[in-house]
Order: sequence, then C-alpha cells, then structure tokens
Amino acid sequence: MIAFGKRVEKFRKKLDLSYRELAQKCDVDHSNISKIEKGEVDLRISTIQELAKGLEVHPQELFDFEIAKKS
Repeated sequence: MIAFGKRVEKFRKKLDLSYRELAQKCDVDHSNISKIEKGEVDLRISTIQELAKGLEVHPQELFDFEIAKKS
C-alpha cells in the first residue's frame, strides 16, 4: 500500500496538482488522497481506476514499483 501511495504522489506532483485539484479530476475525496499516499487505506478497484483517470495514466502504471525504486 505504501509503494502504491508513493506512485500516486509521484504522478500527482508531476502534474503539479494539490489534493483538491486531483480530487476534482476524479471521484475521490481530497481527504482520502492524502491517506492513500501514506498507505493508510485499503483501495477498491474503482478507486484505483478513478485515481488513474485523474492522474492521466493507465492504472497499471500505479503498480509499476520497479520503476518507482529507480526514480
């Protein structure tokens, strides 16, 4: 969950989005985005799809932890 959260944070910062701005782009409450990035919540597939949509990436990219280690 922590590695996934770091990927979400990386893509959010790459797009220069605040939690609220990302929340406006997808159907995820802004307060949950912070928790997701910290690995504090379990995610549903629908939430992962919404995050990917808001971050303008394929959902699979959020799980590419090998690249995350190299970045």
